[in-house]
Amino acid sequence: MEKIGVVGAGLMGSEIALVFALAGHEVLLADRTEADAAAGIERLVGVLKKAVERGFQTREAADAALKRIRATADLGTFKDCDLVTEAVFEDLAVKSAVLAQLDAACKPDCIIATNTSTIPISTLAGTVSETRRARFIGTHYFSPVSRMRLVEVIPAFGTSDATFEFAQRLCTGAGKTPIRVKDVAGFAVNRVLHAFMIEAVRLVEEGVATPEDIDTACRLGLGHPMGPFELMDATTSSLCLQAQEIMQEAYGERFRPRPLLKQRVRAGFVGGRKARGWRR
Repeated sequence: MEKIGVVGAGLMGSEIALVFALAGHEVLLADRTEADAAAGIERLVGVLKKAVERGFQTREAADAALKRIRATADLGTFKDCDLVTEAVFEDLAVKSAVLAQLDAACKPDCIIATNTSTIPISTLAGTVSETRRARFIGTHYFSPVSRMRLVEVIPAFGTSDATFEFAQRLCTGAGKTPIRVKDVAGFAVNRVLHAFMIEAVRLVEEGVATPEDIDTACRLGLGHPMGPFELMDATTSSLCLQAQEIMQEAYGERFRPRPLLKQRVRAGFVGGRKARGWRR
């Protein structure tokens, strides 16, 4: 089995590590400190407990997966990895710095993937050496990674066919359904999603319906598993605002964030685990 590395032990990175560990791979999970990386693994204990209780995983498979994940703060330990996924904060400067470190630390034939949701892959590929660019690719997972099956696989300008096929095979082997998407800002899903979210916030601004009723309408009328405001609370409104600003820069007025979203983010009503959001 290929050895996998993941940089970023937050919600996305830790669960990316988990799906590969469940598929039988040895996984290194890195963060700024080993304690931060270990905290990411500890979070997975709760994720797996719920999966076992609901019958999605056996206790034996869950325990074995946790044993395959090792915490580290040293990217030098990634020298033997076959695939490394960068899953750090959605900021070009932060990602570029991490990718440059990975380029230097990883073996020449290691494939480096980025889990960005909005930044063009070819832009990020420009932060690694020319010899690495054929083995650089985007793999955009969806939260929660342990349950959402889709992965957008996005080749950069210089990505080789062999790299695309390798990434697609590993994603499929980890129980995901990969789709090939052109390298454009926002890719495919986020362009659809944020146009939808922008209109949902506009409905609240105009007093057409409450966030709660719009969520109910989307669940019962459109068959969505959760409504747009539930989703913004889960992923944080600040991340949604950031994505919309990136896409507004790329595509213009159709992705301009609504004033109410900006106002709520500035006031700290961003959702997530600790802050108040649209629904609570």
